[in-house]
Amino acid sequence: MTVTASDGRMFDDVLAVEEPLEIRLGFPDGKHQAVSITMRTPGDDAELAAGFLFTEGIVKTPEQVKQIRHCGLKIGMQKGTLDRAAALNSNTIRVDLADASAVDLKKLERHFYTTSSCGVCGKSSIEALRTETRPIAANGLRVSAEVIHSLPERLRESQNVFDRTGGLHASALFDSDGRLDIVREDVGRHNALDKVIGRKFLDGEVPLGERILLVSGRASFELVQKALMAGIPILAAVGAPSSLAVELAREYGMTLAGFVRDGRFNVYCGDERILANG
Repeated sequence: MTVTASDGRMFDDVLAVEEPLEIRLGFPDGKHQAVSITMRTPGDDAELAAGFLFTEGIVKTPEQVKQIRHCGLKIGMQKGTLDRAAALNSNTIRVDLADASAVDLKKLERHFYTTSSCGVCGKSSIEALRTETRPIAANGLRVSAEVIHSLPERLRESQNVFDRTGGLHASALFDSDGRLDIVREDVGRHNALDKVIGRKFLDGEVPLGERILLVSGRASFELVQKALMAGIPILAAVGAPSSLAVELAREYGMTLAGFVRDGRFNVYCGDERILANG
């Protein structure tokens, strides 16, 4: 895309890619079924699909997933490699199940299509999410306020695509000392988080009871729910939380911080995990 600057000069502008991704489930008997369509930034689609299915309560363990593939292209679920160019040209991904006996497809009825900005709409959807959400296990995790203050800058240093486009959300996991574990970017904030959780799910590292989650935008109900499903005890957001997000975080024992920027932040619940500096 070419734009005209105020002084009449021309330059190229790099745009964030947004394309639909259809997620399908494949069953041992050879049948398959579409379960969701989401608008996402191509890349890390296997992680996105796995994270979506896990946070929706459709799959519980990585052993339930036999393989993940793009239109005949197999993607290594664990440490394998993939043909990235071919994967980026495919907008349908299939998750083949090793065992479908524990899968309840009725859980998928709450929504089939999700946009890049909103994944959950309606009171019935919220109640359906609550039935799958898990309380945070008490483990004594404590994090200094100084570490929380440092996270946005460390996230920005790792947002490579955002640097070129200015148009992507990001989710990242850090340890209690503020060391970056994993970061993912996407036009959809919920997709970025699904990619992070999906990677950890496939690696067998869920629940994530020793990690801090930082999201680049606001903290919505859905992001809190997804983080709770992954057992993440602390969620920090650069933006504001919603009232429902605070309500859910408080109900299930999560620490929720917002407006983490410019040397300050607010803690809305779970302040026992945050240690004051000094």
